[in-house]
Amino acid sequence: MAEIGVDAPDNEISGLAALVKKRFETSEQARHFDETRWLKAYRNYRGIYGNEMAFTEKEKSKVFVKVTKTKVLASFGQIIEVLFGTGKFPLGIEPTPVPEGIAEYAHLKPKQQQEQSQPASPYGFPGDGRSIPAGATSEILGGLAEELGSAGFEEGPAPDLKTMPQIEPAAMAAAELEKYVHDQLDSTQAITVLRHVFFEMALLGTGILKGPFNYNETINRWIDNQETGEREYAPDTKLVPKLEAVSCWDFYPDPHAVNMEDAEYVIQRHVFNRSQMRDLINRPLFREDAIRACFAMGENYTPRSYESSLQDRENQTDLDKDRFEVYEYWGIMDKAFVEEAGLSMIEVEDDITEVQVNAWVSASGQVLRLALNPFTPERLPYSVCPYELNPYQFFGIGIPENMDDSQQIMNGHARMAIDNLALAGNLVFDIDETMLVPGQDMSVYPGKIFRRQSGMPGQSIHGVKFPSTATENMMMFDRFRQLADESTGMPSYSHGQTGIQSTTRTAAGMSMLMGASALNIKTVIKNIDDYLLRPLGESLFAWNMQFNEDSPKIVGDIEIKARGTSSLMQKEVRSQRLMTFMQTASNPSLAPFVKWHTILSEIAKTLDIDPAKVINDPEKAAIFAQIMGMVNGIQETASNGGQSAMGESGGVSPGANPNDPTGSGGGNIGTGTVPQAGESGFSATNT
Repeated sequence: MAEIGVDAPDNEISGLAALVKKRFETSEQARHFDETRWLKAYRNYRGIYGNEMAFTEKEKSKVFVKVTKTKVLASFGQIIEVLFGTGKFPLGIEPTPVPEGIAEYAHLKPKQQQEQSQPASPYGFPGDGRSIPAGATSEILGGLAEELGSAGFEEGPAPDLKTMPQIEPAAMAAAELEKYVHDQLDSTQAITVLRHVFFEMALLGTGILKGPFNYNETINRWIDNQETGEREYAPDTKLVPKLEAVSCWDFYPDPHAVNMEDAEYVIQRHVFNRSQMRDLINRPLFREDAIRACFAMGENYTPRSYESSLQDRENQTDLDKDRFEVYEYWGIMDKAFVEEAGLSMIEVEDDITEVQVNAWVSASGQVLRLALNPFTPERLPYSVCPYELNPYQFFGIGIPENMDDSQQIMNGHARMAIDNLALAGNLVFDIDETMLVPGQDMSVYPGKIFRRQSGMPGQSIHGVKFPSTATENMMMFDRFRQLADESTGMPSYSHGQTGIQSTTRTAAGMSMLMGASALNIKTVIKNIDDYLLRPLGESLFAWNMQFNEDSPKIVGDIEIKARGTSSLMQKEVRSQRLMTFMQTASNPSLAPFVKWHTILSEIAKTLDIDPAKVINDPEKAAIFAQIMGMVNGIQETASNGGQSAMGESGGVSPGANPNDPTGSGGGNIGTGTVPQAGESGFSATNT
């Protein structure tokens, strides 16, 4: 990675800083409409009326029914359950249909070939070569298993699947790498990071994931000092992949792009306190002199208009002191312009005019970091996933935006119902003041006494009761709640509300409705597969191949499989289908064509069991099958007292009567036919 020249004067780098700030301001202006949408969505989620809402004097109730919040949390919960309900990250690595560089198939050689090429086992009876005595220890079995595994397999598909167990080395190699990648995802807390991404995706319509990128992780370690005899703290560092959830509020893409493939650049805004700003000095390739120049100039953070609403603050001017705004730029930049900024271009070809760079620029104009894009092949380290894809805009559409009108109308009818109930639940008084003594207080309360004038007949005070329209208002409320269900694809019964339809009264009806509701989330999960999980897997694989020397060196073609959509099928249904398939495939004529290991693995997954912990791979299964066959043969021999099935004397089984005229022998030998002269083994002569 090329680095910035630390002695570059400020007047040489100010041009680059000005360019980054200009592109930031352009992106900020272009996404103003998106900010308005996000702020409205956030207010609907929180149940807060915006400044555009003007209440009349007659409206007493200010109630806000948080149906939007219920829908957002329900969608978020469904996404988490579908993707991580099994406890395994929904990302797989498989070989390509025609893998190169590694055998697709290998098979166990026939037993005769193995015995010719391998020395006889020292275990067992003399002369048998393979038998294991009864009571053999696990150590002996382990030695035999290792022997069979090292010499028993050869490349290519098995000529006879019934007698030669077959394995798939390419699939086994991909499984090894998949296990390694899952360990990395677990150590980097990928699920926790993705929870933040998915929540903002459901709320604002777009989720953004950054990474993997290089991170020097500190490993806590203690060693014994040989001189002092005391234990000392000796931390170590290790290069690991890092993931980060990026808020839509801090992400500024190329205003001309509608997706990440079209973007020439993206900018991430950071707001640091003094401690966070100081920590940048210890990170690779950051310019200490530029960071200290930022401290000398003071805070440069300017709060946006929407931030006070997000933080529920009227005025946060005093809270923004000692905050520094920094722009992280990833994208194209002119080669000559970058060279003027002090970046060494030795490792870049001379005939190109543009390069991919990563630049950190403060809002006050200091270039804090400048380096070439470190990734090979070059990529912008961000994955942007829409909840609902908008093909004409960069940012997607979330649940609050889809049900905004329904939410407003539900709020209106709820306020009307409450105001009407307050009116209908109390009497309104009609008072004839001419019949009362002048100057009386007109307020009404229990025990109130009104003084009438004498000689004036009639009733001076009348109580009037207004009719209740709350029932009609709530009927309209329920109607628009159903419209919210349809517009969001999140039916109310999917998140606990019952009694919407009569079909929910039966288990079959509820199962049918839940199955239909799963189809509504299928598009969302497919977006996650295509725009987030698959790019994450490909980027993580590329990171391991480029930066991680300890990763498994898998030779051959592999492809990344996002498995979020496959998790949509209910586990019970999937398990039932697999069991039905197993029964069908148990037909002896079909069994050789079935990948039993794959079927068993899928069944284990439906039961939330890790297949790697309970199922042997095909190679080990073949070895153990042979061992178990040998052990069963030994046990059968031992149960017969070491005697053959033909007996000890004359081939007659124990207990048989050799003089039995029926030919059955009264024992285990059955009746047969009389041998004829000339047959093989017949020694008599014709008479």
